[in-house]
Amino acid sequence: MLIQALCDYYDVMARAGKVLEEGYSLVRIHYRVGLSADGRVEGIELWQVPKTTTDAKGKTKETLEPRQLALFRRTEKPGIDANIVEHRPLYLFGLNLEKDGTLHPEDHTNKAVKSHQAFVERNLAFMEGVDSPIVNAFRQFILNWKPEEESANPCLLGLGKGYATGGFVFCLSGDPSMMLQDDPQLKARWQETLKADNGETDRVVRQCAITGEMDEIASIHDKINGVLGGLATGTKLVAFKNDSAFSYGAEQALNCNISVTAMRKYTQALNILTNSKTHKTMLGDVTMVRFAMSPDRRCDALVGNAMLGTTDDAEDEGDALDTSETEKLLSKIYAEARLGFANADRILLEQHIDPTVAYYIVGFKPNASRLAVQFLYRRQLGQLIQNVAQHQADMAISADAKLVPLWQITRQLVSPKATKQTVDPSLTAKLLEAIVYGYRYPAFLLATVVRRIQTDSDNETDKYIKFNPIRVGILKACLNRSARLNGQMEEISMALNKENTNPAYLCGRLFAVLERVQEQANPGINRTITDAYFASASTRPALIFPRLIRLAQTHLKKLEYAGYWNRLIGEINTKLNGEYPDTLDLADQGRFDIGYYQQKYAPSEKKTENTDMMEGK
Repeated sequence: MLIQALCDYYDVMARAGKVLEEGYSLVRIHYRVGLSADGRVEGIELWQVPKTTTDAKGKTKETLEPRQLALFRRTEKPGIDANIVEHRPLYLFGLNLEKDGTLHPEDHTNKAVKSHQAFVERNLAFMEGVDSPIVNAFRQFILNWKPEEESANPCLLGLGKGYATGGFVFCLSGDPSMMLQDDPQLKARWQETLKADNGETDRVVRQCAITGEMDEIASIHDKINGVLGGLATGTKLVAFKNDSAFSYGAEQALNCNISVTAMRKYTQALNILTNSKTHKTMLGDVTMVRFAMSPDRRCDALVGNAMLGTTDDAEDEGDALDTSETEKLLSKIYAEARLGFANADRILLEQHIDPTVAYYIVGFKPNASRLAVQFLYRRQLGQLIQNVAQHQADMAISADAKLVPLWQITRQLVSPKATKQTVDPSLTAKLLEAIVYGYRYPAFLLATVVRRIQTDSDNETDKYIKFNPIRVGILKACLNRSARLNGQMEEISMALNKENTNPAYLCGRLFAVLERVQEQANPGINRTITDAYFASASTRPALIFPRLIRLAQTHLKKLEYAGYWNRLIGEINTKLNGEYPDTLDLADQGRFDIGYYQQKYAPSEKKTENTDMMEGK
């Protein structure tokens, strides 16, 4: 399904003129080498692009990313195999970077020497007869460069550790616009080579498992770059290494019967996605890519804004909505979702956006040998947007609540003190599945948030670690969606509900009132009943609340307006019939937490509290 979808996406991009032409590969380039006319290396400059990233704590960081350039198709064969217009340092310079930072041409495998020799022989043969300034300079570089004499080259030593993993391109010194890979004569020679390669007879021809056509089967698949945790040189999605995976005499990727045509389509499409700010998002250590089977880039802008809160709608896309238009369109869908009659299809059609377009969301995480697919979801665009809108409506705890991006939800599932702020990829996948398809939220979500509330504590710099709108929104969403899918009435409102008679909810409200009484009686107290009793009160109310009620009587004696607080405690106790539940299950613990939060932080309740006390009620 995934490879077929990527091939189809390649065709969509090809029709829009947004993919590489046949015979080229995307390559990550870090450095640009300036050559003199006689082939001497006159300088090596860092040739990366700046990028601003935001970490989980909201701090911005400036980093540099390698450029993505289209070079003549790169080899994927194992062992020593040089490229035309090579970019790898071991082939170009024939030097190994040692642990002490020095450069040497020889090691126990002699790989550097062999690699450089392969590069020299293939590129000199390829460029024979080509006459242009940059090609002539590069030819002289190849002829004059002696690795054994360049181990102290200051240009290479100045790169430090970046030398070993860097990608290099060449230009004429003083004229950086004259790049080797862009030389017209060299590109014409490459096209001639491609035509000659197409006449090869040593090929395995079978029916392609993707296209269904008789075609040459790819024995080795191209690598994918831009995935967190993957190899610097790229990681394969389809790969066979162990003998146990081979069958019927077929080795390596011949086992999967994917044609060279389909292989090049899916790898090129995936490389574009994994190196695009518009299509790629990090969820912990999972690299998530998303794409619509449509050239209309507004599809990606809408999903990115709705699910991830991104405002960077598209990269160099003239047909994308700007941020304000995207937010305006989504706000209309969200408003209807909160009222219970959202119709995303109708609203998208009004903007001439096809709601039936297939939309894919895929998560990758490399393992020891290749890319592992953590999740793969497919949904029509209109239904996806509507389900995300329903999710946001479920999460809302006030009429003016802000949208909650997926990454903010996952942040609430780990301790703020944890050194590794990531969630298990399988849990993230289940949460995303519930959002995409409108399913019941996974059980771990409610359990994790309840546990975090019981164990986390606020501090001086952050007063909303234990309780915050996102955590309470998660509890509300889990409880209400479960009730709705069971055909029951949604039980948790956005604001404090004094008509809610659920014992767990009432116990949460009562706990908030008792805490407030303690704070009024002891201004500036360091340790409240929340610090001492919250976890036990939310699990075993009958054991804890009688003790808290007795403690409250001592506190009430210190208050000028004790009548107001006695009345409020009495009202809640009356609805409980003076009996507290022996134990609360997980769902009831969530109701307890919501009752506590809504009683403590409800703005209308604060105003009533102050007014009633002033009137002596």
